[in-house]
Amino acid sequence: MMKIKLRKFSLSLSQLSIISIIAACVVAVSVCIAIFSAIYSTALLKDAKLSSEQAVGQVALAVNNTLDSMCQKLEFIEETVGDCSDSEDFYNKISVITRMQKDIYAVTVYGENGDIIAATNGDTSIKKQIYKDLSFEKSLLESAEDFALSRPHVQTVFDGRYPWVVTLASKADTPVLENGVYIAIDYEFSEIAKYIDNVGIGRHGYCFITDCDGNIIYHPQQQLIFSGIKSENTDFIKGLSDGVHYEKNVIYAITTTEDSLWRVVGLSFTDELTVERRTQIIFSIAISFLFCGIIALIVLRVYSKIINAPVRSLIKAMNAFENQAENFRYSGGTESVAELRIISSSFEHMAKTIQNLMERVHREEKELRKTELKALQAQINPHFLYNTLDSIQWMCEQGNTKDAAEMVRALARLFRISISRGRELITIKEELQHAENYMIIQSYRYRSQFSYSIDASDELMDCLCNKITIQPLIENAIYHGIDRMVDEGEIKITIKPAEDTDNDILITVSDNGVGMTKEQCGKILAKDRSDSGGIGVKNVNDRLKIYFGEKYGLSIESELDVGTTVTVRIPKIYKEAQNEP
Repeated sequence: MMKIKLRKFSLSLSQLSIISIIAACVVAVSVCIAIFSAIYSTALLKDAKLSSEQAVGQVALAVNNTLDSMCQKLEFIEETVGDCSDSEDFYNKISVITRMQKDIYAVTVYGENGDIIAATNGDTSIKKQIYKDLSFEKSLLESAEDFALSRPHVQTVFDGRYPWVVTLASKADTPVLENGVYIAIDYEFSEIAKYIDNVGIGRHGYCFITDCDGNIIYHPQQQLIFSGIKSENTDFIKGLSDGVHYEKNVIYAITTTEDSLWRVVGLSFTDELTVERRTQIIFSIAISFLFCGIIALIVLRVYSKIINAPVRSLIKAMNAFENQAENFRYSGGTESVAELRIISSSFEHMAKTIQNLMERVHREEKELRKTELKALQAQINPHFLYNTLDSIQWMCEQGNTKDAAEMVRALARLFRISISRGRELITIKEELQHAENYMIIQSYRYRSQFSYSIDASDELMDCLCNKITIQPLIENAIYHGIDRMVDEGEIKITIKPAEDTDNDILITVSDNGVGMTKEQCGKILAKDRSDSGGIGVKNVNDRLKIYFGEKYGLSIESELDVGTTVTVRIPKIYKEAQNEP
């Protein structure tokens, strides 16, 4: 039968359950993380675009206000100088305005050809020799309708200081000056820089200003830009419309000022979002796995209680049934899981069915053994009776009635013991009496041809054995051993405990007859019931094995012209412990 190993089966079942639960959790977590990551990434990108757009909008608003302020100041200067009575009054007024407006570096009056008519920054005198004045661009002034705004440049007209400025200029008519002049103000980037430098988009994002042609007006890293150390993709930015654009992990937010002169550009980098997103995802994964671990532990605990424990109990019951099926008792069908309850009930029904079948088989085997014993016994009795009656007949024919009468009395005692009131087991003492009566009968037939002796341990006389066990051995010794001898034969019967165990008895019947070969000895116990010779010995062996088991029975040792010894091994069973099958 297949041995069910509880530990291996339980471990395999537990491992399968754990793997299934973990796999389900991992799949669930992975799907959740993937969905979360996609949603979160989209949300982060959307938030980044919105933040960039808002930051750029604020900068654009500040730049618009600055430009409006510059225009207002230029208009104020034009109105002021329009009321001047003479040139001295003109210079005084623009000097005062320059000193009062900190973001205005200088005020300059140009002729039609760009000649400086008047210039002041309030404190510093104009240079005696000016190689190039970047504040005046005639083509730009002539194309402008109201005023013109120059590109950023270095102001080089005054001594001592060369700031980075933009120039706002317009054509003006004033009584104290010649007609066709241009009034220009050089505006420093202090106000614009204050807004732009303080604007951060993410950790490393920034804003800068370009004109409509893509030229950089102001950049937080102005010196690096104009020195060529740093550059911006202005050609690409020039082609972008206002709004938010995403290109190669860079978010571009662009807003054009109201006067359409400048464009505010904001740059932010999605790599920063990736770092933040990775941190959030790792945290989410940790929380998810912790949650899944808790759920898995709860599921495993519930599984162990509801499924694994009943399965273990059922397997234990199966092992107990395998080891001791006859006395097994099991009551199942109380499990909470329907399938396990069905299996448990089916096992209970199967166990009861097998026990009933085992009991039935046991009964049938007992009846079969009794039938076989009776058949073997019936086969021995006619065989012996025929031989005995044949001897009595021979003696009567010889007129020896006295000996014939003695044989009849011995036969009667022999049959009385043989019948034994239907008992299959008799004491060794009774069996020896039976054998001795037989040898008395045979001694009349074989006068002076053999003698016999009995050596039996007194302590074994009350032990039980199969009736008619020794007699067939004596019969076989007489017919096949001594009958063929010229000299007197001898039969020895010995009964003693077995030397190899205290639980068995050895009965030996020895003769000094003609003996047999090993092949002949083997054939005696292998004879079929259809064989004519030696059937009594085989029947004794068969009866012993049927009754006591394969361990017990006969063994034969023989040597030609020396003799034969037949040994019977039976279990030691005392009379009070008799328990027939």
